[in-house]
Amino acid sequence: MVHRFDLHTHSFFSKDAANAPELLIKAAKNRGLSGMAITDHNSCGAHAYLRERGLAREDGEAVGGFLVIPGVEVSTAEGHLLCIGTTLPDMLGAPALEVCNEILSRGGIPIPAHPYDSFRAGIAEHVLDTLPIQNLEVFNAAVSVRSFNDKADEYARRRGLVPTAASDAHHSTAVGVATTALDIPELTVAAVLQQLRVATELETNYLTFLEGMRKHLGNWFRMFNPRPHMPEGRSE
Repeated sequence: MVHRFDLHTHSFFSKDAANAPELLIKAAKNRGLSGMAITDHNSCGAHAYLRERGLAREDGEAVGGFLVIPGVEVSTAEGHLLCIGTTLPDMLGAPALEVCNEILSRGGIPIPAHPYDSFRAGIAEHVLDTLPIQNLEVFNAAVSVRSFNDKADEYARRRGLVPTAASDAHHSTAVGVATTALDIPELTVAAVLQQLRVATELETNYLTFLEGMRKHLGNWFRMFNPRPHMPEGRSE
C-alpha cells in the first residue's frame, strides 16, 4: 500500500520553529499523510515528548494509524544532514562523515538536506562525494533558489541515489506541502526504512510566498516565532 510521508519537519524543539509536535501531527493528518519524520535542529526532544503523550512508540509502530518517524537534522561541520529512523546524541559540529557513520550504526538513514543550498548550510558536492549515502533530498519545498533542487536531482541521478522530497516545515501550516510516497506492506518505521533504500515517489510543491516569508523571517527574527506550551527541560 502506498503511504505518503513528510520526512523533514521542525517543531518548537528547533529554535527557529513555532509549533508543538502534536500540532504538526494534526496538520499532517489533515493533509492525508500516513506519517512524518520530526527532524528538529540538533535535538531529538520531540520524540521523548511525543512518547510521553502516547503519540509515538519506541518500537516503531504507528499510533492510531499514524506513524511518527524518529529523526534529527544535524548541523555538521560541512552542513545540514538529516537522520531518519533513529535518534542521535548531540553531534553538533561533528564531521558529516562521522555523523553518517553513527546514523548507519544505529540502523537509520542519513539524508543530506537541501544540498547545494549555500544560503542554508547545504552540503557541497565535493563533500557529498565522500559520504556513504543511499538517499538525497532532491526537493526541498523551502529551498532558497529553486535551481538548487535541480542540481540535487542531477547529482542523485548521476550517483544512483534514491530521491526524497519534503516540506522543511517550520510551521504546522507548511507540513505536507512536499512528500515522499512509499509502497510498504505495513505502517512501521522498519518498513519505511527498508523501502526508502529501494524506491520512492515524490510529490513536489513549493511553499507559498506567505509560508516562505514566515520561515525565512523566523530564521532571522526568532522573536516572531512564539512557542506556546513549551515543556520544561526542553533540549535544543
